[in-house]
Amino acid sequence: MTKVELAEKVYEKLSCTKDEAFDLVQLTLEVLKECIVTEGKVKIGGFGNFAVREKAARTGRNPITGEPITITPRKVLTFKPSPVLKNRINKG
Repeated sequence: MTKVELAEKVYEKLSCTKDEAFDLVQLTLEVLKECIVTEGKVKIGGFGNFAVREKAARTGRNPITGEPITITPRKVLTFKPSPVLKNRINKG
């Protein structure tokens, strides 16, 4: 699903214009991104948790040559769905 398709779903549920629905989706995603960057985690009840995790530097291998390489440390974004969302997905 794209951002435009999501805005279309919001438009169908609310009595607003398509532009207002798109702006609402856009604003929600911007606030979500800002909170993830500044806070490092966001918890949405009934949906799940977004968290920024640190990955340490480690040694890997070039899959073509087999040469060892150093993988630099970095931050990764993880998502853990809530039990409510997991149950809804598994029930079809």
